Amino acid sequence: MKLCRYGTPGQERPGLVDETGAVRSLAGVIGDVTPDSLAPARLAALADLDPRTLPRVEAGARLGVPVAGIGKYVCIGLNYRDHAEEAGLPVPDEPIVFLKAITALSGPDDPIVPPLGATRLDWEAELAVVIGTRAKDVSPGDALDHVAGYCVANDVSERAFQMQSSQWDKGKGCDTFGPLGPWLVTKDEVSDPQDLAIWLDVNGRRMQAGNTRTMIFSVAEIVAYVSRYMTLMPGDVIATGTPPGVGMGMRPEPLYLRSGDVVELGIERLGRQRQRVA
Repeated sequence: MKLCRYGTPGQERPGLVDETGAVRSLAGVIGDVTPDSLAPARLAALADLDPRTLPRVEAGARLGVPVAGIGKYVCIGLNYRDHAEEAGLPVPDEPIVFLKAITALSGPDDPIVPPLGATRLDWEAELAVVIGTRAKDVSPGDALDHVAGYCVANDVSERAFQMQSSQWDKGKGCDTFGPLGPWLVTKDEVSDPQDLAIWLDVNGRRMQAGNTRTMIFSVAEIVAYVSRYMTLMPGDVIATGTPPGVGMGMRPEPLYLRSGDVVELGIERLGRQRQRVA
């Protein structure tokens, strides 16, 4: 099942994507796609609906962040060996954890707005995990039981801000640096989160082409690890790292985004995003 939210910013309504790719309105069924909606019983009730009985949303409607009320946006750094190497940083022996500001969240096709003083604006296509049930000190074997589903994420980064200190957050949490969606794809549609192709283009040129099978730490390991240090609540998001091909790693010179550039990215079975740099 693919859940989404459509409409103008701040006024999104809940939706469901049918087998043809059309958005159907859930506005008469639930108030919104919220953390409470991600409980297994509630997802099962939505899955029992016949999408053909739901009103069809006009094609081309803007899509927003697929879950309202996200509490935490946790990120994992350098989770692909080749990406660590291209960044000139040590391959980690345990997950690198940082937080992205909730105010960074934006719709999958909303523009990227460079913050004041930005000079090294970069891209990172990532698999995002959305938590469905409370997870604290869970084991890797049980971790996926706490997952509601998966999304495409672009961990937009301002490298100059990021590298000013050992703390990456200020280079990661600027407004519009968290495009998420287009949908929340429930885990029953993703048989193996460690076998998903990821890609990203800038102005039509393929920059990233990877697969989640090459992660250093799997989704299950990441959820378990993070749950040791903070309680994961329904609606929390974890971005699991990016494969090689970011602008910072381009040779012989880094390549950064400029005004008017178009970034397109996607993950197998999870949809695609498109952002223009304002």
